[in-house]
Order: sequence, then structure tokens, then C-alpha cells
Amino acid sequence: MTLSTVDWFTIVLYFAVVFAVGFSFARKERTSRDYFLASQNVGWFAAGASIFAANIGSEHFIGLAGSGADSGLAVGAYEMSAVFCILTLAWLFLPYYLRSKVFTMPEYLEKRFNPGCRWFLTVVSVFAYIFTKISVALFAGAILIEAVIGWPPVLSAILLVVATGVYTIAGGLSAVIYTDMIQAFILIGGSIVLTFIGMNMVGGFEGLRAALPQDFFHMIKPIDHPVYPWTGTILGVFILGVWYWCTDQVIVQRALGAKNLTHSRGSALFAAFLKILPLFILVVPGLIARALWESEVAADPDMAYPLIVMRLMPKGMAGIMIAALLAALMSSLSAVFNSCSTLLTMDVYRKFRPDTSESRLVTIGRLTTAGIVVVSIVWIPMIRLLSNQIYQYLQSVQAYIGAPITAVFLTGILWKRATGKAALTTLIVGGLLGLARFVTDILAKAGWEHFGPFSILTGYAFLNFSLIVFGVCVVLMIALSLITPEPPREHMEDLTFSAKTMSVGMEKTWVWIHVVFSLVVASVIISIWAHFA
Repeated sequence: MTLSTVDWFTIVLYFAVVFAVGFSFARKERTSRDYFLASQNVGWFAAGASIFAANIGSEHFIGLAGSGADSGLAVGAYEMSAVFCILTLAWLFLPYYLRSKVFTMPEYLEKRFNPGCRWFLTVVSVFAYIFTKISVALFAGAILIEAVIGWPPVLSAILLVVATGVYTIAGGLSAVIYTDMIQAFILIGGSIVLTFIGMNMVGGFEGLRAALPQDFFHMIKPIDHPVYPWTGTILGVFILGVWYWCTDQVIVQRALGAKNLTHSRGSALFAAFLKILPLFILVVPGLIARALWESEVAADPDMAYPLIVMRLMPKGMAGIMIAALLAALMSSLSAVFNSCSTLLTMDVYRKFRPDTSESRLVTIGRLTTAGIVVVSIVWIPMIRLLSNQIYQYLQSVQAYIGAPITAVFLTGILWKRATGKAALTTLIVGGLLGLARFVTDILAKAGWEHFGPFSILTGYAFLNFSLIVFGVCVVLMIALSLITPEPPREHMEDLTFSAKTMSVGMEKTWVWIHVVFSLVVASVIISIWAHFA
């Protein structure tokens, strides 16, 4: 793509604004709560936009558009189910996270259960962030940047990692949230412009329907569908989504930085509303690319979004779209950098040195962020040696470990009788089941798919498999809790569900506004599902 002077000005302006916002918070973060939770003084609008931006990375542009180009709107079920998961975060989880005054999700598990659960989740989360989330974001980002503007992928990845790391190190969560807010609307705005241009090229939605198989416009697939069975896309995705949206540090940390429960819940509800958009601005462009360039996109669906950017974006507006792509990459990277730093500082360093001063914790937070940036840079050359398929495997690891974590959090917050021994055992057993599926997937691809035990494990779509693992983990959690000593009840009020405490401290007017908004958003999602059933 040939960039004009206006395009370059737009890109330079984007970086200038992001750095200005990021560095404006550098001198304000004096305590650990300032640095890691943005002084808990963030409004719902900024926190909600940050939640959305932290979720939407460069891999979404590649993955959602590519899946849409390959098989239609079915992949949009992930986005639709996510909305209900965010509503679950807003109404079920956030009141008790805030009342327990935790910095991290592993810290909540320790308060609710025991230190073993905290260590399990910390180790799993840090490993997943460094070797999957950061890697996948850089891998997908490199594909986009190389395809669209021809920058060398390794060099561009290094520059973006360093640029993102600098303002994240300097300003902490405040810098991340407010730069995310800007980046969220840049990526939304650029994607909307591109989608409108594409829809005009194919003759609107009716023209798109006429150009593609009708099956592309059905989100609800048969139960035996190998990739998108309806049981998996409705129930299985919800289980994995509760893990991602309700218990993952990257997402929840933004809501914890809000001023109070009113703003925290409001941020989640705003994010739920924004989460409706990817179906139309990321999945639909994949269908547009398939309709316009059938043979090219069918041969390589992952090129759907780069093609539509390169061939449809008018001259003089390319800078906006490139800024949107950079925003997607940098917002997801900054989110992971900050959350990983929080886990390493508050769940590891402070655990061994509980008397560390506040200023020292901030310094350690900055140093750990810098360390993660260095590890990311060192890891970049390895990314070039790995294939798309291996990255799908790495992503699937998170999917397979999500079911036991969801089972433990849900059971723990809903049932006061759940015990620490049961929780730790469930996490380990569920993790081993997920690992077994991960290993057998690899072996099946290597030609062992007809070997008995492997065929049993790989015979289910991974979403259906997650449903099975979740059921096993819930049963295991309940059974072990009933045969182990009951935990003391006196400290459970701030950690487990109670209808009386769901909205404590909120004005009734705001409670009703949140209820009505939640019902409207849920109705929109159900209507979309019904229309594209």
C-alpha cells in the first residue's frame, strides 16, 4: 500500500497522542494501588472502552475475518456469547471482587480457598500471557503490518513492543486504560469505515447473501458440526467465556480500577454493548472479501482482512486504518504487559516480601514490565519459525484450561460449602484433562488419530470437550467439598454470592439503569441469534 503525506501524518499523530496520554500519568503513580489499579478512580466510560480494547487484538482482525471468509457468520457466536459472559461479570463477580479488595484473581482464590489455588492460577496465567497472548498478538500483527504496508515483521514487532512497553512502564494501569480508550475508538472507527466501503462494493447485505452460500449466514450449526456445534457455540463458549471475561486478570483488572461498584459494573455493561460490534466490523468484512475475491480468499482465508484493507481503502484514508491496526496490537499488548506485571509483583514478589514499601512495589512493577518487554523481544525471532497451526494449538491450551478454572470460580462464589482442597484438586485434575486433549490433538495431526485412546479424546469438537470437562470438574468440586471439612463461614460474606449484597452502596436509580441496559443488550443479542439461526 502506498501511503500519502496525509496517511503518514495520521500515523505520527496517533503515536503522539498515545505517548502524550501515557506519559501524563508517569508521575502520578506513587502507591501500588495507584500503579496497578489506577488509584481506583476510573470512570465507567474509560474502563469499559479499555476492557473492549484489551480484548480486541490484531489476531481478531486476522482470525475473525479469516473464519468468516472460510465458513461464514458461525464464528460470530463467540462474540455473541461473550456479551452474556460480560453481563455475568457485571452482576455476579464484580461486587465480590471489589468487596474483597483484591489486586488479582489469584489473590481472590487464596482468600476464598487457599494459597495453593493462588499459585496454580498465577503460574498458569503468567505462562499463558507470555507464550500465547503476547506471541499470538505479535504473530497476527506481523501478518497484517507486512501485508498492508510492507514493514519487515521482526523490525515492526520490536518497535511496537518497545513503544507499548515504554508508556506501560511509565504510567501503569492509568496510562493503559486511557490510551486504550483512545485506541478503542480508533479501531472501531476505522473498521466501520472499511465495512461500509466493502458493503457498498458488494451491493449491500442482499448482494452479499446472493454472492455466498446460504450456509454462511447461519450461526447455529448442527450438534455434530466439527467446529461450531450449537452446544459448543452456545454453552461451551459461555463456559470458556466466563473464564476469560470473569476470571482473567487482563480483563477484570480494568473493572477493578473503577471508582466504585456503580462505575465498575457500568464499565462491564458498556464493554458488553461494544462487544456486539465485532460481528459486523470484523466477521462481515471476511464475508465481503470472500465475495469479492473468491479464489484468493478461499486459498488463504487469513488474508481476508489484509486484502480488503489494501484494495478498498481510499487514498488519504489508509492512515486511519493503519492506526486502527496499530491500536489493536498495542492495546492488547499493553493490557498483557500490565496484568502480567501485576501478577508477578503482587502474587509473587510481595508474597515472599510482604513488608515491601509501596514505592518499592511500584518500582518492582515497572521492572517486571520491562522484563516482560525484553522477553517478548527475545521471543520475536522464534515467532517467525512457528506455523499458524502451532499458534492455533497454543490458543487451544487456554481453551482447555478454561473449563476447570470456570468450575472453581463459579462453584466458589455461588456455594459457601466449597472447600480449598476440593478447589485445588479440581484445578489440577481439570488441567491434566485439558493437557491430555492438547497432546492428543498434536499426536492426531501426526497420524495417530486412529489409535483408540486418542480417537476418544479427539472425537469431540473442542467446545463440546470443554463442556464435558466443565461437568466433570463441577461434580468433582461438589463431591470433594462434601467429604472435606467445611470452611469457616465468618469471612465468606465478602467472597461469596448473596442477593442482599449484589448492589450494596449503589443508588437505586443506577441499579435500575443497569438492569434496563442489561436487558436491552441481551435482547439485541437474542434477536441477532434468532435472525441468523
